[in-house]
Amino acid sequence: MSRRESLLRAGLAVALSLAASGAAAAPADDPELARLSQRLTVLEASPDTAQVGTFERYRARQAIDAAREARSRDRPAAVQLADRRVETAEIVVRTQLAQRELDRLDRERSELLVEASRRDADRARAEAERLRVQAQIQAEEAERLRQAADQEAAARQQAEGLLDDVAGKQAAKLRAARERDAELARREAELLGVEPPPATPKPKPKKK
Repeated sequence: MSRRESLLRAGLAVALSLAASGAAAAPADDPELARLSQRLTVLEASPDTAQVGTFERYRARQAIDAAREARSRDRPAAVQLADRRVETAEIVVRTQLAQRELDRLDRERSELLVEASRRDADRARAEAERLRVQAQIQAEEAERLRQAADQEAAARQQAEGLLDDVAGKQAAKLRAARERDAELARREAELLGVEPPPATPKPKPKKK
């Protein structure tokens, strides 16, 4: 086992330990949000992942906090949005780590090409070819992760649009109920022979 692998294993062990502590501190009645928070904690605690995907991790943390504060009827959609943002953060982190590894392999390949002029040329070229193939595999994986991130972003936008539609429908129902109440009040006033109360002005639609 290389020194890098040993450090990575140790970092992941610490991350999992911290994640377990974070999950234990989460509300017992909210296991889904505790699970999402644990996944974020793993990303933030590992030395290899703590410095990448900062913006996506911040948005995921915001979504988790918003889901905790959401009303019960809005909770499922809020939790779904938080889950998508956590998954997006994980994909972005993996993509950036893959890109870093790709860059490292490219540098190593370049160094080997220079070394090939000083040492056994055939052996150096064979090693360079191996690294080229490995770099190509890394590039394909990075592209796959990028496409997955784009798909997740589109799905997140769709989910946010659904939330906006639900909010608009609720507002329309509230306005209709107020108008019905005002109409009933006017009719009651006419039956009693008193002056009906003034109609409540309709709220102006918000500019988008």
